[in-house]
Amino acid sequence: MGLNIIVTVKQVPDTHNVSGDAMKEDGTVNRAALPAIFNPEDLNALEEALKIKEQVGGVVTCISMGPPNAAEVLKECLYRGADDVILVSDRRFAGADTLATSYALKCAIEKVGDYDLILCGRQAIDGDTAQVGPQTAEKLKINQLTCISAVTAVDDNSITVKRLVEDGYEIVKSRFPVLLTVTSVANEPRSANAKKVMTYKNIGKEVCNSSYDEAYLSPGVCGVVSHIKEWNVEAIGADPERCGLSGSPTKVKKIHSVVLTACESKQVPNTDVGIADLMHELIEENIIG
Repeated sequence: MGLNIIVTVKQVPDTHNVSGDAMKEDGTVNRAALPAIFNPEDLNALEEALKIKEQVGGVVTCISMGPPNAAEVLKECLYRGADDVILVSDRRFAGADTLATSYALKCAIEKVGDYDLILCGRQAIDGDTAQVGPQTAEKLKINQLTCISAVTAVDDNSITVKRLVEDGYEIVKSRFPVLLTVTSVANEPRSANAKKVMTYKNIGKEVCNSSYDEAYLSPGVCGVVSHIKEWNVEAIGADPERCGLSGSPTKVKKIHSVVLTACESKQVPNTDVGIADLMHELIEENIIG
């Protein structure tokens, strides 16, 4: 029979290429100024879902909330072995903080219907809050296990995982349904399957604009074709006032561009004494502890 597994994935700005115009004046991310990539730990979550499916059987459904060309990360999910993909896209979702994002994902997951297991990346590199997964579980009123470094056992009724904690790890078991947030050490994501790339590479090509900027969110203009389902606010039964900026209590007050520059240099003798003196100095200045 297998498990019904949902994976939430996100297209994010590549934070390795941050420039001075990475933020807009209103405090939101200027996504048009940055290359877009698959959020790294979401790939780990997808890989873990595919491994579980291979072990006990089931169906893997991937959901992404974002602008039309977030369909690209959903195509990547299909290339790797996902069975179904859903794009949650609407201008009214734009500017969402973690509270509004988790609400929209909760509504989308409830529309999917029966599920046993939800997997998310621990956090997204554009916000690093690690809040969306736990908030989604709270809204769904299900168990959550965070910071997962390994799945040690799974059957039709429960899952056992290794969970990273501050001073080590703990082994935790939960019955279904449960939400997991997966870390980058959990696995090595597989590459795309060549046959699946050939099968799915052209779906979603009719997306209305290639820009990642949230200003292009307009589900009434065009849609994603073929295998990729597209759901707007009405489709998932969400309250528009709880979505996007209107549903986001988090506000950016001020933004500073921080540029680190070297003020001076110091040459350390390549001797045991020189290295020991350097270590003592770093410890005294609380640079290392």
